[in-house]
Parts: sequence; C-alpha cells; structure tokens
Amino acid sequence: MDLLTTSYRVGDVTITKVEEQLLHNIPLSFLYPKATPDDVKAVAPQLDAGDLEESGDAVPLSIHTWVVRTPRHVILVDTGSGNDKERPQNPMFHRLSMPYLARLQATGIDPAAVDYVFNTHLHVDHSGWNTRLENGRWVPTFPNARYVFPSAERDYYASPASHNEANIPSKGVYEDSVLPIIEAGLADFIAPDGGRYLDIFEFIPTTGHSIGHMSIAVTSGDEVAIFAGDILHHPFQVHRPDLNTVFCEFHDDAARSRRRMLDRFADTGALYLSTHFPGSSAGHVSRRNGGYGWTYA
Repeated sequence: MDLLTTSYRVGDVTITKVEEQLLHNIPLSFLYPKATPDDVKAVAPQLDAGDLEESGDAVPLSIHTWVVRTPRHVILVDTGSGNDKERPQNPMFHRLSMPYLARLQATGIDPAAVDYVFNTHLHVDHSGWNTRLENGRWVPTFPNARYVFPSAERDYYASPASHNEANIPSKGVYEDSVLPIIEAGLADFIAPDGGRYLDIFEFIPTTGHSIGHMSIAVTSGDEVAIFAGDILHHPFQVHRPDLNTVFCEFHDDAARSRRRMLDRFADTGALYLSTHFPGSSAGHVSRRNGGYGWTYA
C-alpha cells in the first residue's frame, strides 16, 4: 500500500491521503510534556509497530492533506506546511522544498480543479499550502477554490493577542498563508458554533488545541467519516486522552473536546481521519478496558 496516497470510500465519497512529509524521532517527552517514562512503557504494548521509533520513546508523525472527491466537488482538508515559508522559530517547517503539488497531481488533482479548501485550524502545518511563492508574492495555490476558515481562528491570529513568542504553532501563518487568500476574495468563514456546509459536511467546534479549532464530518448515505484535526496527534493519546500536546494552546478546552470526540467516535463507529497519525492515518476508536482503543483502517 502506498501510504502517500491511501484512499477510503464513504458512501459516494472518495477520500485520499496525500502525504507532504513524515517527521521522524519526535520524542514523546517533547510531544506530551506531562507523560512520564512509565506512561510510555504502559501504553507501548497497545501501539502498532509503526507507531514507535526503534528507541521506543519517540514517534513518527505524518503531515498530509485529505483529498475529498464528492460527486460534485474536489475538496482539500488541511494543506500541510508549504514550501518557502519563513519559520525560523520552527526549523522542521522552515524554507521547505517538498514535492507536494506533484503528489497531488499524481492522484489526478490539478490545483486549478480544486473547488474548496477546508482548514481545521490555522497552525503552521495545516495551512501552509494555501499559498505559494510567485515572483516574491504569496498567491493562492488553488486559484479557483473557496477557502473555508473558522472565523475565530482568523480573528485571533490576525490580532496582537496571538503574537507572542510562545505561539510557535501559528507564527507567521496568518500573514503568508491566510491574509493573501482573504485579499484575493477567496475566503469563506465558519462561525464559532460550526454547522452544515455543502449539504454533506458538518463543521464541529472542537476548541482547545487552538482557539477556533474545528473537526469536520462528512456523511454520505449511512456512512460517516470525521476529519479530526489536532484533537489528537498520535495513537498514544487515544490511550492517554488526559495528556495535551506541547502545541495545545488552551489546555482545559482541548481535554474536553478530545473526550467528547472520542466518545462520539466510539459510540457511532465513524471513520477517524487523523492529521498526524503515521501509517494509514485512518481508523476506528473503540471502548476498551475503561478507556479507548485504536485500530487502523
């Protein structure tokens, strides 16, 4: 199976993973600052072999886009980190040169044919390919698309409230990956309470990881999949949902949103489409031993 282009069917909808990059050797002690070595040892036996690096205390993380083909539209959910972005505070995303557009085109997606781009939130690794550098200017990568942003994300990251040294997940993103879209007249906004969009999509408020974070459900026939954004970063967190990542900005809200969505996945059987899990990045949440379990699709 080519993990750069893993596909799933949800009713009449085809969903394809297109990977931008796979990060390696992210220490669990960095990703989950409150996780102890004993926590890691306790969870490790419940993880798949590909979920841990050989050291046993570090993980791979995927950064990718979900390409959604409905009978009427082509939609991208999150756009990775982008090329040529100035991210000196975050070297793993600084001045990248990735063959992302070639990978999209290999799945049959021409940038001009994309109808919509949905951003679950506006952190550095979710909205970078909204724009590309052309003659020294940031221009929309998908020129015929409507870009759909949570309005609370736009308001916050455009304001001085977010411009602080601790806010590495979003530093510079608004200026080079969001504002050019707004100025081009291509932006639509989802209110903080979420809601239906294009009939088959539902934006679900899952604030906490970021101020206006949204998960996005797609329903076709009697099947449902949910693009969960960053409510979780890795299967380790399915087993320890009490742990926030180093990138979560509003910890109490993040924990509440995570529990609520894990319950929803476990109760409904909806396909979980993650934005950072390695491997296929998709699977199912179940109830297990008083907590939750994870199985890859």
